[in-house]
Amino acid sequence: MSKSQSEPSPTSGLHDAEPHDRGAFSDGLNKLRAGVLGANDGIVSVAAVVVGVAGATSELAPIITAGAAAVVGGAFSMALGEYVSVASARDSQTALIAKEKRELAEMPDEELAELAAIYEAKGLSAQTAQRVAEELTAHDALAAHLEAELHIDETEVLKPWQAAWASFAAFLLGAVLPMLAITLPPADLRIPITFAATLLALGITGALGAVLGKSPWVRPTVRVLIGGTIALAVTFGIGALLGTAIG
Repeated sequence: MSKSQSEPSPTSGLHDAEPHDRGAFSDGLNKLRAGVLGANDGIVSVAAVVVGVAGATSELAPIITAGAAAVVGGAFSMALGEYVSVASARDSQTALIAKEKRELAEMPDEELAELAAIYEAKGLSAQTAQRVAEELTAHDALAAHLEAELHIDETEVLKPWQAAWASFAAFLLGAVLPMLAITLPPADLRIPITFAATLLALGITGALGAVLGKSPWVRPTVRVLIGGTIALAVTFGIGALLGTAIG
């Protein structure tokens, strides 16, 4: 058995937790971002609507009607907004990739010199930069230029439908909690229970998103709790004022 087969690499195990499959990691982050944003929006926006209506009336029918409208409209709005945003970014990526393909086909020598100049500017000697550029070009010219010039990977092109469906589903899941919290308890407990359930859910999603994204969780959790509290308080206050004025 050779040494390379019997002994692990000196660096094996040091970076096992790091994402080396860049395409899969990009897809995962895209889903995570859309999912967390969708869930947070579903929780706080639907909770704000039903709390606002509950501040104006204690009758359950208008609360459910307003909440259902907020759920349906919000889910489609979130999905559409995510689709448009990601599709625009995808179109930009696709155009840049097509441009680079055309330049490689029409002026390969100039592109090779450009690639060598990029690596030389990063600190390599002229000879080393030229050799690196030649070897990378021989292996995969397009991938080499996309990474060095544009910092993108052809396998990482964004997927708008994926982001849209993730946002739609996450919004619906997030919206379930405030709808249950406002409809199931007795009338005198609807608002405080909805407040508590909404803030608890926002805290969980904020912390979960940070943990899954491998970033500190305290600041984003506090930030989303403050935002949710303000949204609920303002909509409840407006609902109470309107209910008093109309009544």
